[in-house]
Amino acid sequence: QVQLVESGGGLVQAGGSLRLSCAASGRTFSRYGMGWFRQAPGKEREFVASISWDSTSTDYTDSVKGRFTISRDYVRNTMYLQMNSLKPEDTAIYYCAAARSRAGGARTSPEDFGSWGQGTQVTVSS
Repeated sequence: QVQLVESGGGLVQAGGSLRLSCAASGRTFSRYGMGWFRQAPGKEREFVASISWDSTSTDYTDSVKGRFTISRDYVRNTMYLQMNSLKPEDTAIYYCAAARSRAGGARTSPEDFGSWGQGTQVTVSS
């Protein structure tokens, strides 16, 4: 089992930037794909971005392409989500997740992820 702790959320004006971090412990971080999901009030949790175990592939939902960048640091066992040009519709709780199985590509379905963090709130004001 892996433990995940998100940080970096906050309140920002539209057009601003934030960088989310997800610190992982308890399992070999480098062998598993990772991802970010978000959930806005009254909506279902949705996929945001993912990265493969070896960082060779990434995937993004259409609404964040060109604005968000996912990355991971194997020394610090940490995954990041750099969010630029933020919009009010990006407001949500952001969750990081670790894949259930080792290796593989950048996954997008929540069912492919077995460990989740507690979430960090991102609020974008207009």
